[in-house]
Amino acid sequence: MTKEEAKQKLIDAGLVLDAAGLGDFTRGHVSVRVPDDAGHFYMKPHSYGLDEITMENMVTCNLEGEKVAGGGPRHSEVYIHSEIFKVRPDVNAVIHAHPKHAVAVSATGRPLRPWSQPSAVFADGIGMYTDTIDLIRSKEMGAGVAKAVGQLKACYLRNHGVAVVGRSLEECVILTIMLENACEIQLLVEAAGASGPEFSPEDIMKLHDKISRPEQHTINFDYLVRKARRAL
Repeated sequence: MTKEEAKQKLIDAGLVLDAAGLGDFTRGHVSVRVPDDAGHFYMKPHSYGLDEITMENMVTCNLEGEKVAGGGPRHSEVYIHSEIFKVRPDVNAVIHAHPKHAVAVSATGRPLRPWSQPSAVFADGIGMYTDTIDLIRSKEMGAGVAKAVGQLKACYLRNHGVAVVGRSLEECVILTIMLENACEIQLLVEAAGASGPEFSPEDIMKLHDKISRPEQHTINFDYLVRKARRAL
């Protein structure tokens, strides 16, 4: 992937996330590593919506969270991204958002149950950052979020939002949407009073492996990009 292609994919990711209702005014943000440069990443600028990322306003940051290029202002919560990229060389994209159902589930303190196909994607677990509800505006706080993610795909920031990581931007976007879908279904099941019998862990992991394949993320991401562009 070229640098221009990575930038365009970041723009497309913003359109998809906004279309999925994950914008929360201008507060959500998404990043992707610069191709062939693991020490830098492109990121949505502060003060713009996810659907407003452009080649001109996106920012480039280093792993210290410093802006080194780009026309827009840097997000104060850049440290969620920089600190995760520091400790997870396998991760090439990070999303921080405030999906309402995921925030609600985080507030309950209960784990995500395997009650839907989207939840099966997270059968290996979801971390929980509990230090504060506040914005993540320091390296130390960002490192705390990175620790909560650990080697998993995501963590809740309790009563605040989520941090989701991916080997690719496609994976990261699809995982973020699927986590919100899984949390919405869980809240509906809990509101109904009780769940039926759960499927076996073996059955859940079989589905996890099938719908976690990279080609599945790419297919679904590309579809959502086409859909978002048609709506413009």
